[in-house]
Amino acid sequence: MLTASEPAPPAQVPMHRLHFDEPGPPRPAELPGGGPAWLVSRYADVRQVLTDPRFGRALLYAPDAPALSDVPDLVNSPDLMFNQDGPGHLRLRRTLRRAFTPRAVARWRPWIAAIVEDLLDRLEASPQPADVVAGFALPLPVAVISRLMGLDEPAWDRMRHWSEHAFSDGTHDSEQVASALQEFGAFGADLLAERRRAPGDDLISELVSAADQEGGVPEAQLVGLVCGLVVGGHDSTMTMLANALFYLLGERPETWPLLGADEEAAGRVADRIIHLVPLGDDRGSARHTAADVEVGGVTIPAGAIVLADCGMANRDPKVFPLATFHDLFAPLEAPTLSFGAGPHYCLGAWLARLELQLALHRLAARFPGLRLAEPMETVSWRVGTTSRSPQRLTVSW
Repeated sequence: MLTASEPAPPAQVPMHRLHFDEPGPPRPAELPGGGPAWLVSRYADVRQVLTDPRFGRALLYAPDAPALSDVPDLVNSPDLMFNQDGPGHLRLRRTLRRAFTPRAVARWRPWIAAIVEDLLDRLEASPQPADVVAGFALPLPVAVISRLMGLDEPAWDRMRHWSEHAFSDGTHDSEQVASALQEFGAFGADLLAERRRAPGDDLISELVSAADQEGGVPEAQLVGLVCGLVVGGHDSTMTMLANALFYLLGERPETWPLLGADEEAAGRVADRIIHLVPLGDDRGSARHTAADVEVGGVTIPAGAIVLADCGMANRDPKVFPLATFHDLFAPLEAPTLSFGAGPHYCLGAWLARLELQLALHRLAARFPGLRLAEPMETVSWRVGTTSRSPQRLTVSW
């Protein structure tokens, strides 16, 4: 099952079993802090909100706007590219867009595959049962983003520390989060300065060059972009891969031999898992409405905050029939909204999909008898951040 019949405490519910209500017309809702909002949940409606320029992000951080979080975090920084709109957002996005095209990502495939094989060699040599999170799901995306950005291995532990605070769910102490983010920002600023002095063959050097050519990009936004790449480039993929392995090995073991035998099939499964298994428990990507807008037959007034629930929209039975809902090998009937849509569509979508496809295919090919070494209900969850996945996942083969 990919939905739960009854909600339960989030930290105990596997991500593939989260409960989603039936999508419906736009309706009044509340922000986490209690402020008013509108919930949009049908596929067509969510897609409209994410693509219509009248729904923006920048005004969410106006001085008189209600707070979206009780503690500081990177996700709610006004300098983050995701929180920019209009020409400023496009200027910042252009500095990276060419680096993450499908063609560019395809050129990275050989060395990403080599990283996968090296990690599988190490996993095979380790004693059983082994933790597949520590041995594979985490080091794979960390190694990939580190190579892209020209980061050395000593920075890896700090990357995890910064990620935990950058994506805090509010349970961290505010001063602790602020201190970590200040340290993280200093790291990003130093990295930019270093690449300006001595450019290399890496993503940060390309970013510096593109920003200089573009002109007018504030330094604080470049620092936010670097920090966003560091944490987003590994945390999301690690979360997807760990949750995918938990679901496939725990509840869909019949799919495992097919993943190892057919890389294209592994790609379709990767697409389905990205589509159906959220990264975290948060519901709704927030937008601010600049004018009265009709969505799904309902007029949402200017100045309103809209929560576009991509999880509910990805389960809209009018777009994704229930007949294929549990068929992991069936191609998606429409583009997933897990990466967003419109001007804020995730730049790293193609890279994340490639990593997940290669990881599932090669892991299943190398370890056709891979299985969980502990009951699903005893698995502990990584908490404290807006993304959630198994803290450890012990396996045998």
